[in-house]
Amino acid sequence: MSVRPGPYRERISFAKLEPSVELPDLVEVQRRSYDWFLQLDVDPDKRKDQGLESVFREIFPIADTYEKNLILEYVGYSLGEPKYSEFECSERDQTYAAPLKIKVRLINRLTGEIREQDVYMGDIPLMTSRGTFIINGAERVIVNQIHRSPGVVFDHDEGKTHPAGKRLYSGKVLPYRGSWIEMEYEVGEILNVRLDRKRKIPVTTFLRVLGLETNEAILRHFYKPEVLKRAKVSLEKEHPWLGRVPMENIVDGETGEVIAYAGVPLDEKYVMDLEEAGVERIIVAGPALIRKREGEVEGEDETILVTLAEERKKMGKDRDNPVVTADEAVIRIYDLLRPGDSPPVETAREEIRRVFQDPRRYDLSDVGRYQLNRKLKMSGEESDERILRLEDVLAVIDKLIELNVEQGATDDTDHLANRRVRSVGELLQNQFRTGLMRMEKVIHQRMTTQDEDTMTPQELINIKPVTAIVKEFFGSSQLSQFMDQVNPLSELTHKRRLSALGPGGLKRERALSDVRDVHRTHYGRICPIETPEGGNIGLIVSLATHARVNEYGFIEAPYRRVKNGHVLDEVDWLTADAEDRYVVAQFSTEVDSKTRRFAVEKAFVRRRAEYYFEDPEKVDYMDVSPDMMVSVSTALIPFLEHDDANRALMGSNMQRQAVPLLCPEAPRIGTGMEFRAAYDSGAMVTALEEGEVVYVDAARILVKEPRRSTPREYRLFKFHQSNQSTCINQRPLVSVGDKVSRGQVLADGAATEKGELALGRNVVVAFMSWEGYNFEDAIIVSERLLKDDVYTSIHIESFEVEARDTKIGKEQITRDIPNVAEASLEHLDENGIVKVGSWVKPLDILVGKITPKGSGDLTPEHKLLYSIFGEKARDVRDTSLKVPHGVEGVVKEVKVFTRQAGDELNPGVEMKVKVLVANKRKLSVGDKMAGRHGNKGVVSIIVPEEDMPYLEDGTPVDIVLNPLGVPSRMNIGQILETHFGWAAHHLDLFISTPVFNGATENEVKFYLAEAGLPPDGKTVVYDGKTGDRIDQEVVVGVMYVLKLDHLVDDKMHARSTGPYSLVTQQPLGGKAQFGGQRLGEMEVWALEAYGAAYTLQELLTVKSDDVVGRSKIYEAIVKGENASPPGIPESFSVLVRELQGLALDVQVISEDGEIIELRETDETDLFSGMQAAMQRRKRSEK
Repeated sequence: MSVRPGPYRERISFAKLEPSVELPDLVEVQRRSYDWFLQLDVDPDKRKDQGLESVFREIFPIADTYEKNLILEYVGYSLGEPKYSEFECSERDQTYAAPLKIKVRLINRLTGEIREQDVYMGDIPLMTSRGTFIINGAERVIVNQIHRSPGVVFDHDEGKTHPAGKRLYSGKVLPYRGSWIEMEYEVGEILNVRLDRKRKIPVTTFLRVLGLETNEAILRHFYKPEVLKRAKVSLEKEHPWLGRVPMENIVDGETGEVIAYAGVPLDEKYVMDLEEAGVERIIVAGPALIRKREGEVEGEDETILVTLAEERKKMGKDRDNPVVTADEAVIRIYDLLRPGDSPPVETAREEIRRVFQDPRRYDLSDVGRYQLNRKLKMSGEESDERILRLEDVLAVIDKLIELNVEQGATDDTDHLANRRVRSVGELLQNQFRTGLMRMEKVIHQRMTTQDEDTMTPQELINIKPVTAIVKEFFGSSQLSQFMDQVNPLSELTHKRRLSALGPGGLKRERALSDVRDVHRTHYGRICPIETPEGGNIGLIVSLATHARVNEYGFIEAPYRRVKNGHVLDEVDWLTADAEDRYVVAQFSTEVDSKTRRFAVEKAFVRRRAEYYFEDPEKVDYMDVSPDMMVSVSTALIPFLEHDDANRALMGSNMQRQAVPLLCPEAPRIGTGMEFRAAYDSGAMVTALEEGEVVYVDAARILVKEPRRSTPREYRLFKFHQSNQSTCINQRPLVSVGDKVSRGQVLADGAATEKGELALGRNVVVAFMSWEGYNFEDAIIVSERLLKDDVYTSIHIESFEVEARDTKIGKEQITRDIPNVAEASLEHLDENGIVKVGSWVKPLDILVGKITPKGSGDLTPEHKLLYSIFGEKARDVRDTSLKVPHGVEGVVKEVKVFTRQAGDELNPGVEMKVKVLVANKRKLSVGDKMAGRHGNKGVVSIIVPEEDMPYLEDGTPVDIVLNPLGVPSRMNIGQILETHFGWAAHHLDLFISTPVFNGATENEVKFYLAEAGLPPDGKTVVYDGKTGDRIDQEVVVGVMYVLKLDHLVDDKMHARSTGPYSLVTQQPLGGKAQFGGQRLGEMEVWALEAYGAAYTLQELLTVKSDDVVGRSKIYEAIVKGENASPPGIPESFSVLVRELQGLALDVQVISEDGEIIELRETDETDLFSGMQAAMQRRKRSEK
């Protein structure tokens, strides 16, 4: 575990009880999983059979298909050094990866020759120290997937099928890889099995295939034998043998003929035959053997007897031939798995064995085996085999019989004992397995086709399937996501996220509310608050603060051990099923500090779903911290206990959207989590070893360490663009001469201040209405916040252009662009690239680029010139990189990549230029702001400082909020925060009030009084415009308010003319395409209702898709003439073409009966017409 010295700022803590366990490393879940996969720090010959090593061992050795003379064996793998550092990969748009090499040996068994070789297997991405991957220059995160655990699950139909309402039980054996086996009861006590969700068959047929081939063997497992002696028969009484089921075949001692068959009930004919043969005693099936956890008990159950009868019926057996053989069972099951084939019995048996007992095709995994052993408690012997055995199937049937007899409780699929987490290591392991299996097929082919004498391992192995699948996983898998990098908190929560979606997971549309709901086992493991609003609610969740994932993928929570009412310092990590066995006390239970015993007569405890008071002696465990049940971002909300859960959810989610500000400021009222969240996010620079600072500037820090001859350099990110275009700027916190310890924070990052998370600013707020401007959650803001750059943030956009070598000729990056005025090129250098520091506006040229026109584009005159002058007369198009609409700012940096300089570029690309434009955004009307309690709103007006309401001492407030936004939302935490913030501001204190363990109302009142403020937090306020006193006293205080990444500049959009769709000729949609607004059906109805026929006609034709009409109206406007009537819109032509496509002859006929030809409009004609119109206009003006 890393060393973490404390933060630079001391906070006054209001925690009533100190947590007994320090928070674990918050990104450990990612790092540990990837370490498990790569085992980088382990010698190749000492690596465990896990992760990448396990996949290689599983696939190798590979032998040739027929003679088995050639064998390719795996020896070990090694990883080389990455080509570029993390920093360089970000700069050069490269992937941070290391070359993977495997050592293999090719053995020729005929000649005894062994050839050993190192084979390059492609590059494998490396994880950064922050738990992320750099893929093509962008940071990505592999989200943890939470899915149904392999193993066995028991369920019932809630009595919906049975006429008497009896529950029909079922048991599913779910492997990690391979065929599902579902056993289920049907009406009449028949137990069936479905293989891979196909047609159901009696379970006894399946048992015959697995090894219990005869009825005798099956009955001996499920029933106790009972001996029946021959009895005297009377007419009144029924024969005692009648209806009983023999446990074994009964043979005539003289003839050797079978009289009665095992498993076939004795009818009157069988009984008479037995009497005639003089059989004195028979062994029949007695009471059923019901195997419970406590041991075997006898009971009444006819499941297997009934199922045997059903099997005979389905197999078409009669009285003369009632025995189902193992061979018949094999053929029946093979027909189920592979319908249509009819192979020999041995081939079918081998295929069935492969389906369930070949480790390559059927794998329970360690988890599945652990779950099977745990749930079935198999006769004391714990197996670690990962294939399905006969004992496993018998144990599942035994459990089903026990459930059927007792009508017992089944598994809860949403219980965290039945759901597990797959992290990056396991997900990548599965991808590698798929890739290597594809590679194996290629190796088999090459072994048969290539010459054995000259063959080498390098020639056999084709790495393409492996590299392709790894690339696809990191580049486009649903679980490989572009990292949410708005601020350090969003980074951290993204790494701790659990998703039920993705390959092998749930589908959003099919997920029911049960899966999405909060479950009691989530306590201390999964946060009940933090989840998205909308379609993904409950499917994407977050790990709780103290939770960790164990080796099997189950989430564990820490608990302090309690013995005879005595609270010990020992901490146990419990999975959800382990916790169910114990009585757990709350963290708030009073404990005597000296004796460490409970100081209450009855402790409030929970066990499973029950909450009650219990004697302290009967308590087994105690919570370790009050915030252990929530996630990191929820634990950052002060006074969370006073907020409604729905608003707390919004508060948690909105903190992740807070934009890092120019001048960050930590909250006055925090929860004590600010330091750990910022530290573990990796946003700050921390010391790797202790030492002394010898040099500091804005871009780097040098630390002299005792064990190194040269100082260690720490490079700082300066105005670096994040994935979401926010600004990452690291600022030094240390000075020359400072002694630093290992793990100490050396530099602040984006949205951190003095080592603490600083997402917003502390501002003075008043809860009052103000001229209606804060109606419906709108926010009134003082101009001071703009003047002092309180909510100013920097945003950095990047634009890039590539010069390619095309078929027609090379593209050129140049300043010499045709038909562009010199004024437009002022800010370009001699190479046609924008100068750093230039202020650019929409449609300004950033990089001048020309592309040769195709020979098809050339006019006859140009062709003549081209043939005379050659390349010089070549006509070119202007394809320069321009600033898109809605973007302006300062050019911060220009990066040029060329082949000559040795940069790696895509095929066909000669040169690449990347331009970064930085933009300073002040707070403006339309920006979204929010507190930490789900109290969000949009800035409606920016009021001059002198017009804002002011306090008695003349202080104008910064923000005015609507008081009606509090009662119905039930987020009272914001009011307590406002009161306490006011007191902290006056006393110049920084407060820590942890969730569920923080300051009380009385403590807040006490500090208000200490600061000389009214204890109710209300004060007299004066109107800034008139100077009049406001009638009622107003709640005023200091609240921590964030500016969110929903800025009006990114959303505001306007268009006069712009691009049109090729097919419909209508304007495109959306800001990204510089589109217009669509006039839909309902808008048309509205205008029809007003009778605005001309407006409507104009909107549907010349303003939209009447191609000729729109150029004519432009010409009319330019000339100052009256507009001509609209023509035929393109959508009408599209409709006609659609109908013609359906083989309907459609003609347009005018009122006079003339056929109107719909000719294709030529855009170039229209454009030249518009240009001619403009030239005529210019001449007339002169």
